[in-house]
Amino acid sequence: MSGHSKWANIKHKKGAADARRGKIFTKIIKEITVAARTGGGDANANPRLRAAIIAAKTENMPKDNIERAVKKGTGELEGIQYEEATYEGYGPGGAAILIDSLADNKNRAVSEIRHALSKHGGSMGESGCVAWMFKKKGYLVVEKNGIDEDALMETALEAGAEDVRDDGDSFEIISDPDEFEKVKTAIDQKGITSVVAEVTMVPQTTTPVEGETAEKLIRLIDALEDCDDVQKVYTNADLPDDLEAA
Repeated sequence: MSGHSKWANIKHKKGAADARRGKIFTKIIKEITVAARTGGGDANANPRLRAAIIAAKTENMPKDNIERAVKKGTGELEGIQYEEATYEGYGPGGAAILIDSLADNKNRAVSEIRHALSKHGGSMGESGCVAWMFKKKGYLVVEKNGIDEDALMETALEAGAEDVRDDGDSFEIISDPDEFEKVKTAIDQKGITSVVAEVTMVPQTTTPVEGETAEKLIRLIDALEDCDDVQKVYTNADLPDDLEAA
């Protein structure tokens, strides 16, 4: 788990840059659109849509953008039809890589993903080769900043969280996906801000990746996330504490 949170935190800090915000918004809008198309535009009756809207609000996406994305999904506004797919592979150091894609052209998506993998020392794997290493979980990251660990743990566990873990300068809160919103609401009501709040794929086993190999892995994941057709990238790499400085 430690590797997962460090990568989540790195992504958050990278994503905070204005140059990347447009790309983050585009990915979230696609997710909202597909969630509304597959499960309806009523967030109260559509857990996937609710999770996507939480992600949008965490990134301070304007309300109008969210509403337009929902309407595109329900057909009230004209929108692009995206096809969902998940790809699996390996990165430098043997780390497992799981890639979620939403694309209007699947062949283009596969080509871009293969190119990024091969260019940065990774490889595409067969379906099922690494997916078994991950489980879908609700995931929150809270920066410490003087937060009382016992109080945070009590609040999170009472709301339905499975675990609260100390990860250096932050706490990570794990929950069943169905309990994610309830846990986040409980945290919010205590005035605690989550720097990462998402339903994600959490690795159940990790692979240590260090030194130059870890840096190569980060470059690979960065390249994959820069692909327009890639929504999310997950890894089971256990990254070193000094990676951010590197």
